[in-house]
Amino acid sequence: MKQLSGLDATFLHLETSAQFGHVSSLSIYTRPDSPDYRPYDAWKGQLQRRLHLLEPLRRRLAEVPLGLDHPYWIADPDFDLDFHVRHTAVPPPGTDDQLAVLAGRLVSRPLDRRRPLWLSYVIEGLADRRFAVLTIVHHATIDGASGVELMTLMLDDRPEGAPVPPETDGWTPERPPGDLEMLARGALGLARKPARGLLLAAWSAREVGRATRNPVLVRAANDVRRSLRGPLGTVLNLGRQRPEEPDQPSAMPSVRPPRTPFNGPITPHRKLAIRSTSLDVVKQVKSALGVTVNDVVMAACAGGLRTWLDRRGALPTDPLVALVPVSVRTGEETDRWTNRVSMLSAVLPTDEPDPVRRLRRVHESMASSKELFSALPADRLTDFAEFPPPAVFARAMRLSARLRLGSRLSPGNLVISNVPGPRAPLYAAGARLEHYFPVSTIVEGQGLNITVQSYLDRLDWGLVSCAELLPDVDVLLADILDEMDALAAAAGVAVPGSEPAAPAKPRQARSAGGRARTRG
Repeated sequence: MKQLSGLDATFLHLETSAQFGHVSSLSIYTRPDSPDYRPYDAWKGQLQRRLHLLEPLRRRLAEVPLGLDHPYWIADPDFDLDFHVRHTAVPPPGTDDQLAVLAGRLVSRPLDRRRPLWLSYVIEGLADRRFAVLTIVHHATIDGASGVELMTLMLDDRPEGAPVPPETDGWTPERPPGDLEMLARGALGLARKPARGLLLAAWSAREVGRATRNPVLVRAANDVRRSLRGPLGTVLNLGRQRPEEPDQPSAMPSVRPPRTPFNGPITPHRKLAIRSTSLDVVKQVKSALGVTVNDVVMAACAGGLRTWLDRRGALPTDPLVALVPVSVRTGEETDRWTNRVSMLSAVLPTDEPDPVRRLRRVHESMASSKELFSALPADRLTDFAEFPPPAVFARAMRLSARLRLGSRLSPGNLVISNVPGPRAPLYAAGARLEHYFPVSTIVEGQGLNITVQSYLDRLDWGLVSCAELLPDVDVLLADILDEMDALAAAAGVAVPGSEPAAPAKPRQARSAGGRARTRG
């Protein structure tokens, strides 16, 4: 058995009837030339041959009674691949918008915790010999970076396939543990948590004090650490120190977000919008203006949100606040199938009318947030969830979700994530992967998530919203892509097939294709 980390368990505790903990991906493939090709059979066989490489697919939860400790993963003795791989289709004519509607409905339901926490839907009926695969995996199992790794293990790097490494150790299902055994494990796990939590808090306060040049924090933290030196400190391995760094303190961005139409109580219903942009155009913009690819993505989001909100008379005078997931993987993790992710907040300058000035402000805000974020090294950022007593922690998380505290106390307006993906083509049983659209999750108080995944020479966009708070998420995505074109024009970057920009007006999102976009 393998225990979930505190961060992994958090994604379980936060689930309600309207807030789900799973993340998804919508992959679109082109069929091979074979007339007998059956996408469902091909995809199921692809996974069957690789199950021994895909540890998260064959493990399920074993809960500790009374919530005394975090749950454990066990190798599911009742694993059934037929339960997890499912078959469906979109009606004619099989457009991308129809696919997005179906995917939004499929992710609008929780996963069965009595089974391994994933599902995969093979979706047929798409035009132009295409089919799609919607894979849903619980966030307790993977984060964005490990999700990309899981995808690459599922697929081949050439059309004819590649030899699959044999299963050397053999897979042995585990006997589900009894309540007494799990109670004993839970009791043993509680002994060290309070002292370790106190020391971690002291260490973190000292690091933040150094980063902000606050002598009171540094002195208080050192007093706590000195009082806990000796055998306890040796056992808890907290003697490591970082060298002194002469960095200048950075300005902390405001983290009090204004209200928008998509910041409110969410429902279980989801809407999805998918499109693609040229990665090469984005790279030319970032080089021409001296920023990063992520800055360009964030600025395009800011401009699109400004247009969308202004059209509805709902544009706040203050800028929005974006929460940006940050991978804290060091490459030295012993367990790759777990969450190593944290979050920083950044000002999203929706109050700035000029696209280039908006991009400059995004760049400055992200630089400031990253500098403050670096005050705590990566190997400590996810440790805090380990130390509260799990039973109390779980109840607090559930109470927060039930009381909809996120709608009142949310630290951000939305989440924006940019995940780097493979630069070489991938295949599933001979079918070429054309697009890999991310389908992330939304939380109470934040009815919008924007996630971008790079693949080959494209950026694949996936916008997920609460259907009641933001029903026209496809229009918002069109506004964002218009802003991307505006940034390219401002940077003097030619966009293939571009036309003079027209004034923004309410409309349905254009079908993918043309300009900087490719069909998804």
